[in-house]
Order: sequence, then C-alpha cells, then structure tokens
Amino acid sequence: MKKIAIIGSGGAGKSTLARQLSILLDIPVYHMDAIFWKPGWQSIGREELITETTKILEENDSWIIDGNYGATMDIRLEQADTIIFLHYKTITCLYGITKRRIQYHNKTRPDMGKDCPEKLDWEFFQWVRQFNKKKVPSIYERLSKLKNKDILVFRNRKQVKKYLTGLTLPIDS
Repeated sequence: MKKIAIIGSGGAGKSTLARQLSILLDIPVYHMDAIFWKPGWQSIGREELITETTKILEENDSWIIDGNYGATMDIRLEQADTIIFLHYKTITCLYGITKRRIQYHNKTRPDMGKDCPEKLDWEFFQWVRQFNKKKVPSIYERLSKLKNKDILVFRNRKQVKKYLTGLTLPIDS
C-alpha cells in the first residue's frame, strides 16, 4: 500500500481518511480540492488539473490522493495500488457536508485551496444528493475494469474505523 486513491461522495470523509492514513503509513497526502481550487474559489482548467495530478503521480514513489474529479480519476485509479471507495448512504454524506459547513464557518478547511472559506451552495448539495444515483454506477464500472488492485469499499464510518484499527502497528519497546 504505497499509492492510494480515495474516492466517494462529498461529505463522506475522504480527506479525513487520507490524513489518518498519511499519519499511519507515513505517506504524503494530496487533496484534489486543494489542487483544483485557487484563492477565492477560482478553479484551474481541466488541462492544468491533469498536468498537476500527473506531476504528483510521476514525482512520488508513494502518495495518497483523495477526491473524485473525473478528468483525472482514471489516471489516478490506474496508478494506484489501493483504491478506497467510501460508498455511504446519501443522508450520511448530506450530514457530512452540513456538519463541515458549520465546523469551518468563515474558515478554509485544511484540505482546500488557500482562501476558499467553507461554503455550501445548492449546486453542491444537489450533487451530493444525486451522487449515489448518478455517479456510483460509473464508479463501479471503472473499478470492475481494473486489474491487480486492492479495492476496498466501505459502506459506513464504523467499517473505516475498524479498518484503520487493523492498520495500527504495535510500537516496539
């Protein structure tokens, strides 16, 4: 487990899991949101996103990358040795984005681009609400075509917590 792609709906906890795995495995983490969003919620273009992502993949022997972003998903999944899909219930993810909005009110999350204070707009709410219906089928189709990958699908936070507990290594005394 040296190259890990984490995907799933907004509010599922991809970035939180990425940070936890980074600490446990001592692997650098890259957040797609931080790459895509520049100060003031200015997005970079598709080609620049592909270039920046490709640079991370080529310049690092190990990485954890969280986020969806269809323009780069296939190259990240192909390069990854481990793929973690957080396939949670819609209500769980809607709760996650609402909680995040309150927690980071007038602040920028650590996994977001600089000077992008947390917001929750109707378009994003609808994207999360429709994720399981509109995005999940194509994600499973993509995953089914991959070979020689460890693909982990978690349906709830309890499963993730149990998985992380299993990764905890005993400290030699």
